[in-house]
Amino acid sequence: MYFEQFYLGCLSHASYMLASEGIAAVVDPQRDVGIYLEEARKHGLDIRYVIETHLHADFVSGHQELAARTGASIYLGAKAGAKFQHVPVQDGQELTFGKCRLRFLETPGHTLESISIVVTDLAQSDSPFAVLTGDTLFIGDVGRPDLSGDLTPQQLAGMLYDSLQTKLLKLPDDVHVYPAHGAGSLCGRQMSSEHSSTIGRERVSNYALRASNREEFVRLLTSELPERPGYFARDVEINREGAHALEELPPLPALNPADAARQQAAGATILDTRAWADFGAVHIPGSIQIGLAGQYASWAAIVLGLEADIVIVAEDTEKAEESRLRLTRVGIERVAGSLDGGIHAWIAAGLPVQQTRQISVQQLHELGDEIQLIDVRRAPEWHDGHVPGARHKPLDKLTSLLDDLDRSLPTAVYCKSGYRSSIAASLLQRAGFEQMLNVTGGFDAWRTCNLPFVTEEPAAALS
Repeated sequence: MYFEQFYLGCLSHASYMLASEGIAAVVDPQRDVGIYLEEARKHGLDIRYVIETHLHADFVSGHQELAARTGASIYLGAKAGAKFQHVPVQDGQELTFGKCRLRFLETPGHTLESISIVVTDLAQSDSPFAVLTGDTLFIGDVGRPDLSGDLTPQQLAGMLYDSLQTKLLKLPDDVHVYPAHGAGSLCGRQMSSEHSSTIGRERVSNYALRASNREEFVRLLTSELPERPGYFARDVEINREGAHALEELPPLPALNPADAARQQAAGATILDTRAWADFGAVHIPGSIQIGLAGQYASWAAIVLGLEADIVIVAEDTEKAEESRLRLTRVGIERVAGSLDGGIHAWIAAGLPVQQTRQISVQQLHELGDEIQLIDVRRAPEWHDGHVPGARHKPLDKLTSLLDDLDRSLPTAVYCKSGYRSSIAASLLQRAGFEQMLNVTGGFDAWRTCNLPFVTEEPAAALS
């Protein structure tokens, strides 16, 4: 039996291809489906099944395009309410091709329609060797229970507890666990960077599975839930409808500096995907920096939403095309073009530019109380330790938390290592902050240099 995991680092997303006797199934495909078609060609496989463990909220799935290009049938939980042709999956239903047997388990909790897939290689044993858990069970974590518009997080968390205890944890300890996401995904809180585990290992090491009862599990999962990104609901609906094929998108226009400036004047956002140091040295006034090297698409969706008109600034044409592709993976398609010749063409055209000063943690320490200091990390990071005197304004909510800040004062911003703080600095600069400072190295560098920090108990722990 053939079994392959495809891991897309920029979205912390895992998809899978399983095959036996020339017949293949793809589980939770990413939007650009060429990798599965190429893999099938390489191994002489016929993709006949496309399976979704649930309606994904953090990315746009390629299930519709992959099915259209291969003639495959799409399998999805019966409670999804999908609006495309599909096979509605119910608990205990099986699908066998060659020597591969898939048994579907309804495992609601992350979403109402969530399923897990128990995989058996009949050529080796009648016992299962793996389970594809989607967003129900991660390595070191479980799925967030707040993605339903009809059910409370507490109700979903209770369902998730039942799914784990009565379905997944009933599997043998040696069954391998393959989830749909890893560390960095917004669908959980404490995911491991490892891409697989076993039921036995998760039983003893996964913090959520150590809850002694249903009530404790619900309380654990629903206390201090991170805010749900606004684009999640829209991505669910795109996946419920079935996204159109990427090949239907027109070519990416190359805009000269005057055209890019006109687009910006008409309301388009200049999205600069270069590294933070290059952006800090020189950039278009009012542009937003989100580096292509990190969780680019997710942060673009959080910061810009899915309906913004965008002009991309990149290092070169290849990077511009990659920038656009990554945006489509989360449902951002309104890209007016990319700046032809990049920032150098803009400068050569004599158009205005701006800088963002970069400072080290030692320089930040020396400045002391002379500046406004903003920490843009998430709440658990802030509680674990932050710079004395900093104000906590998480990046995903930053632009709504500016009323108590003075735009005329020198303002420094930091995160864990510098990626998020550069995004934040560009947002603040666009909002009119006159003296922006981006702290390179972030809080990691602050601690490495043994500079003073304070910790803070979560509000729930204090009550």
